[in-house]
Formats: sequence, structure tokens, C-alpha cells
Amino acid sequence: MIEITIPPREFYSDQTNEFYEFKGATLTMEHSLVSLQKWEARWNKPFLSTKLSYEESIDYFKCMTLNKNVDPYAYKSMTEQNIKALNDYIYRKMTATVFTNEQKSRLNDQFITAEDIYSWMFELQMPLECEKWHLNRLIDQIKVCMLDRQPKKKMSKKDTTAMYARINAERRKKFNTKG
Repeated sequence: MIEITIPPREFYSDQTNEFYEFKGATLTMEHSLVSLQKWEARWNKPFLSTKLSYEESIDYFKCMTLNKNVDPYAYKSMTEQNIKALNDYIYRKMTATVFTNEQKSRLNDQFITAEDIYSWMFELQMPLECEKWHLNRLIDQIKVCMLDRQPKKKMSKKDTTAMYARINAERRKKFNTKG
């Protein structure tokens, strides 16, 4: 979850020929599966594999907002720092988990939509509360669960031989022996 403070700003409306004063706001926002699902329902395209326009990004920020009855001018008043802070938050890893190239999963090879993620959650019997987690953390958790379900890969003869040679060398050194 992230909180951003949007400063006050004055707007001029060409339609009414009047000025509007936005008083500023503090918004609480969450980059989650719920936000993703709302955005995809509006735009009818996969969020995670789409380069967003400025308009689409602002709309995603609206989907992320947890506050009720937000003044529409709040999103027009966002500063560059607000937008940078939100983008930094969206792309934060949010976990210490590291995946190797050998651990690639089907999550990396396709367009992913909210429905795909919900499907994986249900398949893995994850509680629905996880939909409110930071999206990157949720996806990494799904990857870990899927990797745990895969059959263990057997080592090649070459790798097995190298592992045994390494273990034997460590033991000879530890016990100060030749064989």
C-alpha cells in the first residue's frame, strides 16, 4: 500500500469560464489483482503485457485508489513526483525470492490477464484475500507454488560426477586425507 499527497492546484474550465480550486488530497492506493481486474474490465486488454498510454496509466491509478469519493481533479493534479512514486511502487519486487533461468514457468511465456491469475490462485487453493496483495508479490508466490508442484529435474551424469568430485574434494580438505 502507498499513500501519496497531491498538492492544491487551480484549474480553469473553458466550458464554464470559471476557475476551480482543487484543495489537495492524500490518496491511499494498492497495486493488486483487484486493481488489475478493474482496469482490464474498463480497457478490455491485458494490463501486464500492454505499454500504457498516459490516459491508461491515470485510469490505472484510479483503479488502485482505495479512498471513496475522490475529486476527479486529484488525478489531473498529480505531480511528476507523485507519478514517479506510484510507478516505483508498482514495479517494486516486494519479495526476496529470486528465480533462476532454469525456473522459468508458464507465467513468463504468455499474455497474462486477471482471469489467468485468479485461475492459478484457485488451482493452487490460495485464499481469495491474496487478491489484495501487491501484484508482484502475488505473482511470485504463484510461481513458487507452481515450481514446488513440478517434478524434480534429474541431474545429468556430467553434473552428478562434478557434484561428487566437489564433495570428495571438500571432504579430503576437511579431514586432511588423500583418498
